Amino acid sequence: MLDGHVLLGWLSSCALLGLLACAPRPSAAYFGLTGNEPLSILPLTSEMEEAAVKAHYKVCDRLKLEKKQRRMCRRDPGVAETLMEAISMSALECQYQFRFERWNCTLEGRYRASLLKRGFKETAFLYAISSAGLTHAMAKACSAGRMERCTCDEAPDLENREAWQWGGCGDNLKYSNKFVKEFLGRKPNKDLRARVDFHNNLVGMKVIKAGVETTCKCHGVSGSCTVRTCWRQLSPFHEIGKQLKQKYETSLKVGSTTNEATGEGDISPPKKSIPGHSDQIPRTTDLVYIDDSPSFCLMSRYSPGTSGRKCYKDKNCDSICCGRGHNTQSRVVTRPCQCQVRWCCYVECKQCTQREEVYTCKD
Repeated sequence: MLDGHVLLGWLSSCALLGLLACAPRPSAAYFGLTGNEPLSILPLTSEMEEAAVKAHYKVCDRLKLEKKQRRMCRRDPGVAETLMEAISMSALECQYQFRFERWNCTLEGRYRASLLKRGFKETAFLYAISSAGLTHAMAKACSAGRMERCTCDEAPDLENREAWQWGGCGDNLKYSNKFVKEFLGRKPNKDLRARVDFHNNLVGMKVIKAGVETTCKCHGVSGSCTVRTCWRQLSPFHEIGKQLKQKYETSLKVGSTTNEATGEGDISPPKKSIPGHSDQIPRTTDLVYIDDSPSFCLMSRYSPGTSGRKCYKDKNCDSICCGRGHNTQSRVVTRPCQCQVRWCCYVECKQCTQREEVYTCKD
């Protein structure tokens, strides 16, 4: 497996079936509980701790990890859960961002495997959204107290720090970045594809870092701000997905050159000028790719094609259906309507029936 392999490629077909459901979840019976215990935190016995460790190890072993990654997964019980959460979050966000496009982030096993073997711009997005998902999930897991090796963010570099009181529980991006960089592996020297994948991983992490905000709360008499409690928060992951989708739209095709001073390979514009492609030198925040994407119109090793796909008339049917045209079906649907809030405290709605048209791409 390549160093820094994309998160969405680590699991089997669980990707579209709800990844969190693929992880074994200890039940009450699993720990020998009867269900009649008081609602309090029960002390762990040695047998319970051993069972929890075995469950945690089992999840780590089911993930397709390299030896070093598996060791990192096993050393903290919170890592396996965070990995599963990151994969699920990344897959769902990818599907949301591409829901109106020919490639709608289809991640069933055979399509995903073929896609990850090529350096398409779609592959670049997968690498970026994966590393961003793990960075985001790990920072949140630290601040939520789900990790043994990290906690809230500590001592941020704030302007006029003397006038601010550090408080709250900030998302620990510092620990998260360190963990993810170690987890994804070192920068490769020669292989262009490996360098491109590593570059796109870093783009995902940088988008997370750029979205960190400082949130403050005032404390004082009559709401005065004599003392402010502040903490760092990450942007919602949906915002991260939107920014990465924009980077996908402006991604750059690259080639390889050799740095004469170091002897190492560098990412650069293609040697031959290609019509429709920019010769712009990629920045560290640009997504980059090396292979032109297929059309995704017809079934292939990379996607099931767009036959039968739902589309939206006057919005994307022409594009998604690839000029084949679309079918129109009429159906009757019943939905809540004319809803009002009643005192106290429920919503009352009428049921409205209406006819709507559904458009699907022709074969």
